[in-house]
Amino acid sequence: MSMLLRQIARFVAQKAAANPRAREIALKAAQSAADEAKHIARQDDRAYAAGRAVRQALKRMQNGK
Repeated sequence: MSMLLRQIARFVAQKAAANPRAREIALKAAQSAADEAKHIARQDDRAYAAGRAVRQALKRMQNGK
């Protein structure tokens, strides 16, 4: 499983390095993920906060936003 994730990460990094638009999108996604991780770390119940973040991400993906 980790091998697959490593290959996906390498593919994303190569695309971001080659394309300025992809680089901008990757930067926004990384900043959003970092902000969400900071929010989860501040919560008392981190498992609940992480689950909530995953639910929100799935809703965003399903709605196409």
